[in-house]
Amino acid sequence: MPLLISGSIISPIDKLHYKSLPNAFVYVADDGLIKAIHQLTPTDAPMTEEAFLRKVDHRGELEKLHLAKGEFLIPGLIDTHTHAPQFPNLGAGQEYELLQWLDNVVFPMEANFKDVDFATKAYNRIVERVIDAGTTTCCYYGSLHRDATKELAKIAHKFGQRAFVGKCNMDRKSPPYYIERTEESVPHTKELIKCIRELSPSKDGSPYVYPILTPRFAISTTDKLLEELRDFADSDPTLAIQTHISENPAEVAEVKELFDYLSKPGNPITYAGVYDHFHLLRGNTILAHAVHLEEKELKLIKEREAGISHCPTSNFNLTSGMAKVGDMLDRGIKVGLGTDVGGGFAPSILRTIQDASIAAKVVALTSPIKSPDPDSFASKPLKIATLFWLATLGGAQVCNLEHKIGSLEVGKSFDAIVVDIRNTHRHSHHQEVSPLNPNIWGVGDDLELGLDIRRRNDGEDVDDEEKLKQELDAMLERLMFCGDDRNLRRVYVQGRWIGGTEHRRRD
Repeated sequence: MPLLISGSIISPIDKLHYKSLPNAFVYVADDGLIKAIHQLTPTDAPMTEEAFLRKVDHRGELEKLHLAKGEFLIPGLIDTHTHAPQFPNLGAGQEYELLQWLDNVVFPMEANFKDVDFATKAYNRIVERVIDAGTTTCCYYGSLHRDATKELAKIAHKFGQRAFVGKCNMDRKSPPYYIERTEESVPHTKELIKCIRELSPSKDGSPYVYPILTPRFAISTTDKLLEELRDFADSDPTLAIQTHISENPAEVAEVKELFDYLSKPGNPITYAGVYDHFHLLRGNTILAHAVHLEEKELKLIKEREAGISHCPTSNFNLTSGMAKVGDMLDRGIKVGLGTDVGGGFAPSILRTIQDASIAAKVVALTSPIKSPDPDSFASKPLKIATLFWLATLGGAQVCNLEHKIGSLEVGKSFDAIVVDIRNTHRHSHHQEVSPLNPNIWGVGDDLELGLDIRRRNDGEDVDDEEKLKQELDAMLERLMFCGDDRNLRRVYVQGRWIGGTEHRRRD
């Protein structure tokens, strides 16, 4: 059924700008695509709802949603890197660095997913949590198990989440209870890909779930397996690829030692160079972490048009370091955000935004040289617009889906979140009032105390339209730095309401 939303909208434009529409109509057609957006301004001749519906040539039934003051619409959040079978380990192993953490915490848990019944029960709970955290598109690593990862893909599809799902390829440097035979890895991967591509498409004919080739990282894959993955990837250029790169100094050193035979006189092999050698570094490759990249690796990644998943929560938590995201953005490298559960201890991209802001500030504090160019990003704190872009349109670019998702624009899919930063929510079906997130100073607090709901940075008088935009800007900032799943009233993918606090109450 078509959907008409009236209220406030915020959507990214580029790395430095977003649009704030305090009063607008959004019309979502039956196929889940945005057919029209109309901004209402105080200077325009007023447009009624009926007039707008005539303009979009609407006929028949219609669902309507009116957003109150303190509510607004944003694009869905995009998680470009997480590990579904690590969710049961959330918060575990905080004392380890990467390689020890894998041995002591991760591999023992992921081994449980050999049991398909266990995997099915776990993945149903995991995908629902991720959706309720506002993640409309998620890049999932499964375990090394083919059948369990098939269930992950089917469950994401059932819930209506947009997802990339891959089975880990890993035939060395893993414990004997959690390692696959080299000769089985690619055939099992091909079976998974076939299963995913047979899932029914969305209403506009595009997939909900995409297969993605997933060599865990260079350490865990033998030359023979990498050669087979190379041949398979070469045969299917549309197949996306995800893996890890330069997360931890010990990891980088081990990769260089394992693949030293690829070095040439005066030109030692790099981590990115290993992937490039095996044709796994290309425009639809997603590289997670990228904390310790060398100059020539940055140039190579840009040249190959691969994308980076910035995972600051995990990078802090596992003592990996801080990726120099600002430098990557200045170079024009595609960058999005990743929760990296369970290295990251929160499944919410909102938490990742907060840690991305802190990471950039720490990089800035430790960098003696800063560009005078106001539009540069390197060695500077990230602006609100930049953080918002990384979580939405930047992530869409990393997934090569920016033509379809990442912003609220006519012709794109309606992947969106209804945000609520009011103090309380009055349930629609009765008069019970429940508190929202105590971390947020709600709009009701401001109104009751007579405060101006704006970024109070100059005190200058502004016209009514500009004041409304500043109020909306302030609400976005509060969400990004204090918000969580309690502030996400509805989550939509392709026009379908699939999650959020109100969805849970409805169920």
